Amino acid sequence: MKLIFAKSFYTALLAASLLLLSQVATAHHSKALQFDMNSEIVVVGTIIELEWRNPHAWLNIEAENEHGENEIWRIEFSSANSLLRRGWRPADIPIGAEITVHGLPSRDGSRTVDGEQVTLPDGRSLMAGSREGY
Repeated sequence: MKLIFAKSFYTALLAASLLLLSQVATAHHSKALQFDMNSEIVVVGTIIELEWRNPHAWLNIEAENEHGENEIWRIEFSSANSLLRRGWRPADIPIGAEITVHGLPSRDGSRTVDGEQVTLPDGRSLMAGSREGY
C-alpha cells in the first residue's frame, strides 16, 4: 500500500512540475515571431498613455496617417526595469509629448511596434537596446 501511494505521489509531483515548467518556457517569446526583424518603421505621434511595467513597458501614441486621420499605435519595449538601467525615467516621456519612435513593425500588420529608439521633443534620444546599434 505504501509503495503504491509513494509511486502515485511522485508521478503526480512529476506531472505538476512538467506542467509548471512548460508554462514558464512558453512565457518568454522570441521577438522575431511577432516583429519583422528586417524592416524598420518610424512613427511620429503624441503620447496618450504610458504603461511602465514588467515584463514589457508600453507607450500608446496617437499619430496621423497618410489620410490625415488619427490612429493609435502601441509601442512595446523591454521591461521597465531594463529601461531604468538604460537611463529611462517615466518623467522623460510625459503624456502629451510628441515623440518619434524608430522600431520594428509587427508581422501581422497591426499598429504595434517594437520600440528601439525614442526621440524626445528636446532632441534627446532614449535607446531601448534590444537590437545591435540601439
